[in-house]
Amino acid sequence: MPSALPDGDPAPPDGRLPEEALATLRDHPFGVYLHVPFCSVRCGYCDFNTYTLPELGADGASIDTFAGAALRELAFADGVLRSGGATPPAVDTVFVGGGTPTMLAAADLARLLRGIRDTWGLAPDAEVTTEANPDSVTPDGLNLLAEAGFTRVSIGMQSAVPHVLRTLERTHDPDNVAKAVAAARDAGLQVSLDLIYGTPGESLDDWRTTLEAVKSLEPDHVSAYALVVEDGTKLAAQVRRGVVPAPEDDDEAAKYELADEVLTAAGYDWYEVSNWARREDARCRHNEGYWDGGNWWGIGPGAHSHVGGVRWWNVKHPNAYAGRLADGSSPAQGRETLTDEQRHDERVLLGSRLVGGLPIEELHPEGREAVAGLIADGLVEGAAALRRRRVVLTRQGRLLADTVVRRLLGLR
Repeated sequence: MPSALPDGDPAPPDGRLPEEALATLRDHPFGVYLHVPFCSVRCGYCDFNTYTLPELGADGASIDTFAGAALRELAFADGVLRSGGATPPAVDTVFVGGGTPTMLAAADLARLLRGIRDTWGLAPDAEVTTEANPDSVTPDGLNLLAEAGFTRVSIGMQSAVPHVLRTLERTHDPDNVAKAVAAARDAGLQVSLDLIYGTPGESLDDWRTTLEAVKSLEPDHVSAYALVVEDGTKLAAQVRRGVVPAPEDDDEAAKYELADEVLTAAGYDWYEVSNWARREDARCRHNEGYWDGGNWWGIGPGAHSHVGGVRWWNVKHPNAYAGRLADGSSPAQGRETLTDEQRHDERVLLGSRLVGGLPIEELHPEGREAVAGLIADGLVEGAAALRRRRVVLTRQGRLLADTVVRRLLGLR
């Protein structure tokens, strides 16, 4: 969860949603996102809503009490979704992110999943994922999570090269990635590896070393994101002072192309610009719910939610979050109701990033008119556009996805 929250409108203390939003609950897959905001250290590039224990102070929110606060929000959410006679569907996907979720005891993560199951039920084929730091998991803990119903673990590998990890201020031992992957497999969990490319000082050979290490680990899924220097982070200050160089677009493009080449040759297929999977059933269905405009409730400090075109976000600080729930109030800080035009723009932004592409008929006239030029520029697959009537990005189009979106929206 990014640390900066939108302005939006004030959220009602009772969290009540419009009837027309609740009416869509059973029209889409329903997901739950759980944000665990704790980290052992704050990485210099990170802009997520996270806190180390010293930052929280002596009277700060406690890891030991976090599960109880999250379960209170779950009960609050159930009341909101059932208001007016609505019936929430069983949960299709659960994603526990952070922060470092595995700083919580595995028993607490299991307790939270049990709370979700008891409140709304889990679909028979529910996907349940937790992010993890390679140094924060144990075989016993992973076995407990699998027994509780978790199906995937997403391991923050980032790089296999020590000096790159040092620049990112990642503190894990690179050797522990392989141990974590092996332990997750032994527990029967699918494995995703999360990577970052474009770190200052990372050469193309460094990046190739990371990709070769990924190949040797044979995960089910790989996410690879270009490093973004976010305002307000330690890394942004270092770049501003000239301590480290800013990431370069051409370097990141070369590394993306290398990732796609290596992963494709190893049997992975891209299904979203920054995500590859060995099989269709290894894709992250929770994230697909975001990209397809599904409904989800976000639990935890700073977590975002969306139901039927209404989006809201919780207060950021764990103390404020727990305090509101203790008072019986919504933890939401603000919300917005998306207009038809906003929903169209988001559909183009997100749908065009997927391997299945975006139906041309969903575009406004200026967007449909732009397709021919995008094909001529090699950014959109011509055969898909002509035969399937869909906008599907080429590799070059994936590199210039923002440009493609602007043209599909009639912007220059």
